[in-house]
This record gives sequence, structure tokens and C-alpha cells, in this order.
Amino acid sequence: MTTSEDGYFLYHSIGQYPGKEQDLTSAMAELASVWGASNDKQWPYLLGKRAEFIDHWRALIGAPAGSATTCENVTQGVHMLMTALPDGLLRGRKVLVAADCFPSNHFLLTRLQERLGFELQTVRPRQGASWVADEDMIAEWDNNVALALITWVSSTTSHRTDLDSLVAHGRRMGSLIGVDVTQAAGLLPYSVNAPEVDFAVSTSLKWMCGTPGAGILHVRPELVSECRPELRGWFSQDNPFNWDINAFEYAPDIRRFDNGTPSIMPAAASVPALKWHAGADRDAIFRHNRKLCDILIAGADDLGLKLLTPRPEGERGGSLMFELASREVAARVLDALRTAGFSADTRSATLRLSPGIQTTEDATRELLDVLGKSLAGS
Repeated sequence: MTTSEDGYFLYHSIGQYPGKEQDLTSAMAELASVWGASNDKQWPYLLGKRAEFIDHWRALIGAPAGSATTCENVTQGVHMLMTALPDGLLRGRKVLVAADCFPSNHFLLTRLQERLGFELQTVRPRQGASWVADEDMIAEWDNNVALALITWVSSTTSHRTDLDSLVAHGRRMGSLIGVDVTQAAGLLPYSVNAPEVDFAVSTSLKWMCGTPGAGILHVRPELVSECRPELRGWFSQDNPFNWDINAFEYAPDIRRFDNGTPSIMPAAASVPALKWHAGADRDAIFRHNRKLCDILIAGADDLGLKLLTPRPEGERGGSLMFELASREVAARVLDALRTAGFSADTRSATLRLSPGIQTTEDATRELLDVLGKSLAGS
């Protein structure tokens, strides 16, 4: 019998791990105890939790000290970086992005092109394709591209880009290169230095199993020194306790991207998940995902479903997307899955399934059985 834990296929949205509720409850109770106490220990505790959050992320992505800070989400992190770049670096040139990026990023870039004076060049999938091919990105990436934002793994198809080839091409073109690692961070190994990128952004949701509002921004140290963030405040300084309003000076490292009093609650709430993740057997989690994905692909083939995700293991993240006949069929299928105790979701006529650490093989096979019966009845 499927339970809410072993039938969980929503790791592309909110990640779960054994004991998450208890860990989060304990962490929030501790925070409430510290914040509610009538003493002066609140800020050292909270700033320590923020530093712990950043250190866990730095270790995960191989970021050096002084190169990572918090942000609310990926969209905000991209905005922070692009509006801090030297005046004129983007003006009159192009910013390159794939059409299957996370839509929120495209919404931001569409607006920023008006303000910062660049041309947004959106690479579309070729006719009949579900994702933007790497070779099509390269074909439109010339030496007039000032900045490229790469989506490591697409949220719409789970297509995984070849970062090595894209970054190598971008270096030859002289472009700044950023990467959104959200849809695979915590499942697939990633380093900001292999290949070296200029900035990277992510949230702590999905495979990281954290909470909303806990984003991370990494900026290459050499680029940090060239940036002058427009949103600045007392935490942007080397000494936040400088009160001389005529003597502001940016911190020498990533702290210059901070501004007013930082939002610490989301970071503190995500620390338990990041701790769990740091101590987990990541290779075993990856192998488990691949095993269950293989079962799902084979079962979907038997049902005649079209796979929108690349079949080769090295070309995809941890999610699988399947095309159903219509939005209405997708709604009926999703309702049947939920009734049977499964957690999944749809986007229009696309069914999205992401098996993770808590998902079991038995539940995966049962999901296919429910899916088959639902399709037969539709």
C-alpha cells in the first residue's frame, strides 16, 4: 500500500528526506527560544545560522570563501548580479538564454533589457524538439554575447546541458557565464570551478530538501571586485557597524552583495536539510533515482507514452516528463494518482515525475499500474 512518503514523486518541486518534519520542528523551536529570550544573544545565533547555511552551500558547489551569499530566490540572485555589473558592460550587446529556462528568469531578463540596454537573444528548440539543443545555443552564441545564463537542467524536460562544451565556447567568445543549477543541485555533482563560471544561482528547494526563500548566489572572486551592487546597505560594508553616512565603502568580497538586515529565517530553516544532505550517501541517492527512472521509462514505453526527457542518462537530471493526450487527460491522471496516495504534478498536458530518497521501487511499479488504468479509462 502506497504511503505519502514512498509514493512521493515531487522532488522537482519540494524535496523530502526521512525525519525532515522533526528536524525542521526542532530547528524552528530552537530559533523561537533564542529569539524570544530577553537577552542579547539573538543576533550572534541567527548570523551564525546564516553563515552555516552559506558554508554548506559552498562545500556543495566548491565555492571559495568570500564568494557566496544568500538571496531570496534565483530570480533575485540573477537581478543582483546583472545590475551590479560595470556600467556599459551589457549595453548594446546581447544576453543569451534558452527558451526552456525557468520562466521567471526570462520574465526578469525581458524587463532588464529595456533598462540595461542589451538585446535579449532567446534560443528556441528546433522544430519538433522538446528542449533547446546545446549545438543550437552555440550556433547563436557569438562574440557580441556579453552574458549567457545557462540552465543546467530544464524544469520542463529535465534536459541536462553539456556545461563543459557550452562554457568552453563562451570563453572563446569572451562572454560572462552564469548557470542556474536549481533543478539538479543535491542530486548531480556540481562545482563552480569545473568548468569555471562567473556566477551560479540556486534555491534550497527540490533535491536539496530545504525551504522557500533560501537562495544562494556565487560570484567568481575576480568578478566580485568589479561589481557595484545598486541595492546596498549597512551589510554591504566590510564593517556593518560603520555609521558614518559619508564613508560608505563596499566590502572586498561577496558581502558587497548584501544590503540591509539579511533575511535569515529561510536560511536557518534550511540548515537541517543541508546538514542531512552533507551527511547522506549521495552516490546511493543518485543510483536509487536512476533505478526508479529506468523502471518508469520502461513502464511508460509499455503504455505508449511519449517521453519528453532525454533517454541517455548523462543527458538528463533526476526528473522525467511524459506527454499525455491533453490537458484534460492530464488532470484526470493526476487526480487518480492523488487518490491512490501519490504526489506528482502536471504542466498542461505534461506529467512530471521525480523519484527521490523516500520513493520506493514498489510504489514506482504501483504508480505505473494506476497510470495505466487511468489512461485506459480516459
